[in-house]
Amino acid sequence: MGRCEYIPANIAIAEGAMAAGLNFFAGYPITPASDLFEYLAEKLPGRGGVVVQFEDEIGSINAVVGAAWAGAKAMTATSGPGFSLMVEGLGLAIMTETPLVLVDVMRAGPSTGVPTKTTQSDVYQVRFAAHGEYSIPVLVPWSAQEAFDLAVKAFNIAEALRTPVILLTDAALAHTWERVEIKDHGEINIVERRPPCNPPEKFKLYEPCENLVPRMAYFGEGYGILVESLAHDEEGYYSPNTEAYERLVRRLVAKIERNSHLIVDNEEYLTRGAEYVIYAYGSTARSAYAVVKELRREGLRVGLFRPKALWPFDAKSLKKATESARKVFVVENNLGKMVREVERVLKNKEVIPVNVIDLEVPPPDKISEEIRRWL
Repeated sequence: MGRCEYIPANIAIAEGAMAAGLNFFAGYPITPASDLFEYLAEKLPGRGGVVVQFEDEIGSINAVVGAAWAGAKAMTATSGPGFSLMVEGLGLAIMTETPLVLVDVMRAGPSTGVPTKTTQSDVYQVRFAAHGEYSIPVLVPWSAQEAFDLAVKAFNIAEALRTPVILLTDAALAHTWERVEIKDHGEINIVERRPPCNPPEKFKLYEPCENLVPRMAYFGEGYGILVESLAHDEEGYYSPNTEAYERLVRRLVAKIERNSHLIVDNEEYLTRGAEYVIYAYGSTARSAYAVVKELRREGLRVGLFRPKALWPFDAKSLKKATESARKVFVVENNLGKMVREVERVLKNKEVIPVNVIDLEVPPPDKISEEIRRWL
């Protein structure tokens, strides 16, 4: 049976991952993700899993890719500087359609920045850091409970779509302690990897099946496994011609975009009939929520639109939620990232960036002061 515990979001992610079936974790210590690693090192072996500390983040991400091809549900966790080192391995996972979960606990940068403090400046890095054509799911919780729930969802997406999935949190949320309902493996919906439906002599490792997603075989099962980082055909052989490359990259993008209903999710608060809508995500959305309640008490028709997935971008839901709005405020703890996507989608609206730089969670009064200038 499930249980309720008072835990921080980092530990909630670890519990969610284990509930989803995590059995291999590779990592390298980095603030503010290290306690997630340490918790799994203590708990996962007792559940039959393996935890390994590698020499660096490069070794960690490549070990996770290899473990997935051996049949494991695999995960790693890091922060901005470590994510930068993992990008090459992430690109390998995208090209080889390897299911895995990568947790990025954002901290202030660039470079080593402020290791113990927060930011929301990685939202482009997690989406666009790897070179080439691709689309990648990025989930973003705002509470410890949602950290647990979205960890489970991240694994389900990874398995359903044969893709790496990024769970994006931040230093402030990582160590926010809250009551979390922890469900056991048997109490949650678990998506398992789809095995081959053809015998080895007819099986093609990258042949699209349901929803443009190929079935997956593991090393050691008798199938021909060619995990090729080069542009490849459906059997996995290097195929340097326009037709094969175009078919491959169009499918890599389309399998995410066409199945976005499995990924995107949003929470709306008082958006119906709202004259002003605040767009905010992650820990900053908690302060934005308080601002909405404050302004509503003053008689202003303000609502909140909060995405739980940043990528792929849910343009349809955002348009619907802001139908009645004259102004849309994009509140971020950075110098303006997601505001560009909001502007692109809401061309007929006045979109106003509210860029609050704060090494803690931006306080409501800081956000409110900026919004009031425009009201």
